[in-house]
Amino acid sequence: MGKKLTYTFFTFISICLIFPALTKAQFGPSDWTEYRLYDTNNPVFDSDDDIPPLPAQKFKTNDEIRSTPVVVGNRIFIGNHNTGDMFAYDILTGEKLWTNQAPNWIHSEMIYKNGTLFVGFGNRFFQENGIRGTEESGIMAVDAESGDELWTYETEGEVMPTPAYYDGSIYAATGDQSVYQLDPGTGDLIDQIELGSIFSMSSPNIYQDHLFIGGGAPSPYTFYSVDLRTNETRWETKIPDATAGLDDVPPAISNDTVVTTVLETPDSLALKDIYHSSGAMQAYKEITKSLFGLERSSHPEHFIYALDTETGEIKWRESLGVGPLVKNNKSGAPMIYDGKVFVGSPITQQFYAYDLDTGERLWTEENTVNKAPPVAKDNAVYFTNAEGFVHAYDTETGEEVGRKELGGTLAPSGPLIMNDTFIVGSQDSNVYALPLSDILSANDSYQTEPTSKDSQTGFVFWIYIFPLILVGALIFAVVVSFKKWALRR
Repeated sequence: MGKKLTYTFFTFISICLIFPALTKAQFGPSDWTEYRLYDTNNPVFDSDDDIPPLPAQKFKTNDEIRSTPVVVGNRIFIGNHNTGDMFAYDILTGEKLWTNQAPNWIHSEMIYKNGTLFVGFGNRFFQENGIRGTEESGIMAVDAESGDELWTYETEGEVMPTPAYYDGSIYAATGDQSVYQLDPGTGDLIDQIELGSIFSMSSPNIYQDHLFIGGGAPSPYTFYSVDLRTNETRWETKIPDATAGLDDVPPAISNDTVVTTVLETPDSLALKDIYHSSGAMQAYKEITKSLFGLERSSHPEHFIYALDTETGEIKWRESLGVGPLVKNNKSGAPMIYDGKVFVGSPITQQFYAYDLDTGERLWTEENTVNKAPPVAKDNAVYFTNAEGFVHAYDTETGEEVGRKELGGTLAPSGPLIMNDTFIVGSQDSNVYALPLSDILSANDSYQTEPTSKDSQTGFVFWIYIFPLILVGALIFAVVVSFKKWALRR
């Protein structure tokens, strides 16, 4: 009995000493004030409490997830695409804490400051007056503890970009060509900064007292820097050849360089380029359209731009390549890590690494349609694609070091890493969380779609020789059939 009492006593003392430390441990950061947490768009966080990675699990929601899940403390906050549903889970236990609903789609992250979540809502459809966003659009503030609505500010255009918190204000870019500055406590309008471009998914990035954002229609597409001390435009860089994408891409910033991507349409696309980017069948379709006087398909060229944050001067500009236009999220979002820019292209269906300072292409890997910014840690960069796969590459060499299949079309806003836990939303309505080691140790079966060989011989054969052989065979068959018919007469 004495030994049992002694054991019980020491167990009680141990719990009293350890439990407070466990309750103080925080899995995620204390604030989340802009798109993907940091200016570099590389949301990686390690707790000072040395928390181990989560076991592989899923957080279930009601609809598609297209925004990045937000982790603050021991909670994960998730928004839904079509329904506007919002969820809060205890990330350590998986317990659902509360739900709420925004008036329209949620493509925005739920940023967090001082116990309050701020989320944008709206859709991509256009009003008759050209403003982007139908039905209700705006910014909603929610108590992070209870999920209760604190205030809602309605805007004329959608708020699909993630708002940003800076110096006691909320800044939200919209489909009505404005950036709204709001009081975070009351939702009152402080200022409306009219810039003259529609903002689709280009979430503002705030760096050294300035807001950076890419704008779309009306032409020319324009990239802006706004001085938040005066709310006046410091500079604007016009991209006259841009046709799409700039307003879709949240820019990444590091070392006084802001990086974005944009689609530009060539004056005319040669059959050889169509063959190399999309294959022989697409080239045949374009030939047929030309023969019948029909409009050719759009095959834009995807470019990556690096601008000087002080002047807006273009430091370097490189082509990612040419490919067929995709329906939504037309231009891949960049991420910066260790002096390198990592970006995927839904147009060329490849992953890329560039030197941030020089624009030199370091490596590229063929994949499939991908739209999300990647995430990087410990010299491994993790890309996701529309087929539900995560691909891990060595950041220096581009060698694939892991491949894991998750599920659905993974969210175009991309994954994050918290305490060596990989977290990503999917359009199958789940948020997937799993240890990085599960990805690095995996080699799940994956095969890219077959493409035509990038060779002059292949192009000449399939575009010129093969059709001639086919026509010759057809003529031969007709002649033989005619002769047989004539003999029977």
